[in-house]
Amino acid sequence: MAGKNRERRERIKLGIRKKVNGTTSRPRLSVFKSNTGIYAQIIDDIKGVTVASASTVELGKKAVNIENSKNVGKKIAEKAIASGVQEIVFDRNGYLYHGNIKAFAEGAREGGLKF
Repeated sequence: MAGKNRERRERIKLGIRKKVNGTTSRPRLSVFKSNTGIYAQIIDDIKGVTVASASTVELGKKAVNIENSKNVGKKIAEKAIASGVQEIVFDRNGYLYHGNIKAFAEGAREGGLKF
């Protein structure tokens, strides 16, 4: 069953990446979720550079829950604004927009990022 879900997410991910590209003025905010953490990067696809990153590991947390996801969203927003980025495009990386991914996005918006 895990194989089917992974293949499904990969198909969705490729469809999203066809449409979502980060530029220097609006970089891409990519999120990855595992069983132990949530990780985020702000990527300038034209230059091929990671502008900022944040994760639950950085915050000293070892669980993925709504609260930790929201805190990672706020942390990445704080780092992005310090780097001079205020507008981004959101790459949910094939995950459905609910639960932890939604909490992450709301935290990033509360931190000051515009999607």
